[in-house]
Amino acid sequence: MAADRLISSGGPWEAKIGYSRAVVAGDYVHVSGSTATVDGELQHKGDAYGQTLVTLETVIAGALAQVGYTLNDVVRTRVYLANAEDMDRVGEAHGKIFGEIRPAATMLAGIQFINPEMLVEIEVDAWKRN
Repeated sequence: MAADRLISSGGPWEAKIGYSRAVVAGDYVHVSGSTATVDGELQHKGDAYGQTLVTLETVIAGALAQVGYTLNDVVRTRVYLANAEDMDRVGEAHGKIFGEIRPAATMLAGIQFINPEMLVEIEVDAWKRN
């Protein structure tokens, strides 16, 4: 079992708002809403598919790796979209990562993000399978 702990990305908003990139709770890791922002720069502006892949493969996978988890341990995803028209492309990217893993999933559209160039935000829950 993983030790309970807080995972930080080092971003300025964590302390200001009062949240963690991820929280380990027993065998679970809960990753906060994440975007394709790497080193303070939004990646793939105007490309929801690209933003989805960066969010999952870089930001979320990086947070999970800090405590010995991988995307294979994800049991639930929540995907938030600015535009419903991006659903198919975002779903395609999600399927590329999770096609074999098949976590429980929710996708919502029409979300207004703080940065209007953000098209996708994703949060996940992971559980260490025995």
